Amino acid sequence: MLNENGYVEMFTNMMSEGFIVIDSQGTIQVYNNKAKDIFGISHNQQISHEAGQIKNGDIVIIGDNAIGKDDGNLNSSSLKYIGIDDENIKKGDAIIAIGVYNVEGIKPVYLYQKSKDMTDTLKMETSFLGIDIGVVIDFINKIITIEVDKQKYTMAYINYIGHMVVLDAKTSKIKFYQSQGYTAKGESINEILKGKEYRAKGENSELLNAIGKNIFEIHKSGSTIKEFYEVAKGKNISYVDEFKEINGFPTMCTLLPVNSQKRRIGAALKVEDISEIKRVLRERDEALSNLEKIEKRLDEEREIIEAFPNIIGESKEMNYVKKLALKAAKTNSTVLIQGESGTGKNLLAKAIHENGPKKDNPFIHVNCGAIPESLLESELFGYEKGAFTGASSSGKKGFFELANGGTIFLDEIGEISSNLQVKLLQVLQDKSFYKVGGQKKIEVDLRIIAATNKNLEEEMIEGRFREDLYYRINVFPIWIPSLRERKEDIYPLVETILPKVCEKVGCENKRISAEALNLLLRYDWPGNVRELENILERAANLSEGNTILSKNLTIKVADENKYLDEEILPLREATRNFEKKIIKKVLEYYKGDKKKSMKALDISKTTFYEKIKRYGINI
Repeated sequence: MLNENGYVEMFTNMMSEGFIVIDSQGTIQVYNNKAKDIFGISHNQQISHEAGQIKNGDIVIIGDNAIGKDDGNLNSSSLKYIGIDDENIKKGDAIIAIGVYNVEGIKPVYLYQKSKDMTDTLKMETSFLGIDIGVVIDFINKIITIEVDKQKYTMAYINYIGHMVVLDAKTSKIKFYQSQGYTAKGESINEILKGKEYRAKGENSELLNAIGKNIFEIHKSGSTIKEFYEVAKGKNISYVDEFKEINGFPTMCTLLPVNSQKRRIGAALKVEDISEIKRVLRERDEALSNLEKIEKRLDEEREIIEAFPNIIGESKEMNYVKKLALKAAKTNSTVLIQGESGTGKNLLAKAIHENGPKKDNPFIHVNCGAIPESLLESELFGYEKGAFTGASSSGKKGFFELANGGTIFLDEIGEISSNLQVKLLQVLQDKSFYKVGGQKKIEVDLRIIAATNKNLEEEMIEGRFREDLYYRINVFPIWIPSLRERKEDIYPLVETILPKVCEKVGCENKRISAEALNLLLRYDWPGNVRELENILERAANLSEGNTILSKNLTIKVADENKYLDEEILPLREATRNFEKKIIKKVLEYYKGDKKKSMKALDISKTTFYEKIKRYGINI
């Protein structure tokens, strides 16, 4: 019809869009190279296989993201070819299946997922008849990968796809694998399973020639192709740049009738591939989403810096502490701050208060360990006049009443006696209490922050701290790491503390030498930040110039090499020595109580006595 002139093919192949022309019978007259690219017809794979047909005993591997959608109408009946007879598998389900073609007695392996239950991925890794096989359906990135003995066969999709690999029954070598354009080639899963011959693949394999074929041979079905055919037959439909989906590919189509001497002789379809545009738009959306996340993270970091200017440290551990503290500040929940002495628990508690809704109200710091037990109750809850000998004639408000509307910080809460813990529990539960010697209930609206350097769980197990009180105060726990666990924070701490120390002692600003800083980094810091402050103050006083040298630092760092020379032992002997030392230490701590020692060591009675006998420990 239109191909009388040899220039038609040359000109249409120069087009940047796909271009297809059919005659009034639906026979393809023009099918340019771009159309072949769009629909995968010209796709040449690197991995070769010969033309052929599936045979009995061949191993079939299937990865299909939606049964019956773009796999040649695969169904549960077709799956019986590889031994799968499961009525629960329905159209639209995703499936991974491995089986032997038309051979009974060899059990297939498969898993499927209902469309309503879709997860991010569906995976299978197995050894089937001695062959390592892996299949992954990635629903997020829209990729199906079949891996056979470390060789991957990957197919990307937009909406639906049916991927397939066939291994030879005798050699277990690759016999067929699915590729783009399988609909046009008539090589869908269902067609292959039903014995349809497939084309060869590889560099020298013959490309599918669409010219002269019926349009429905290349494009099996779909409303656009039916419409294209109807226009060629005489129906008056035309449009320009409309979104259409053909063979699962998103395209922008222009459909025009072809007339000659007022007679319909065919139709022309111009096709633009917009899958690349969709990919770019998806990448843009992902980039914008990532940008929003980065901006949010930067806002959080900015907020943390502004909220905690006095909490020094940029280590991962301290950034996590500050992030938790900021979250805690935005609630009214009870906070429990734990950490060794000198880690800055009181500083963090004050910062939480100052960034919370009660920041304009009182912050009352109570060091429970510094107040004598006999006075602690009256200090916390106050007392009425004449409540006890020596009491003020006008009575006294307690710390809880003074903190009303604000925050009370109970530092070293682990030092509170059992009797007082009961009364404290009542305040936490009811937000009310009675003064010492009083009969009127006082109600308060305050936030409680507690801190301790003790292990309250151990204290609870030993009966020294009430279990119900522990769970009441441990609503929002924050653990401050020791300085030895975050040594990268030592330099910024020195940079912040040293100028303040110099001002305090009345000397000019000093810097610290590299050798001195190295010494600080090697030290274990049992006293944490508080000890660092004291060491720097002493060094500022001792140094004669404007530089603190290592000799000005009054700390001792063990010679690690010397320790190794003196202490190096065979591993077995070192382990025995360590076990003996630990058992003796635990027994001493529990004053010979064997039951408590076994519990602390987390060993059985039999093991405990075996080790006592082996190491000759007197109990």
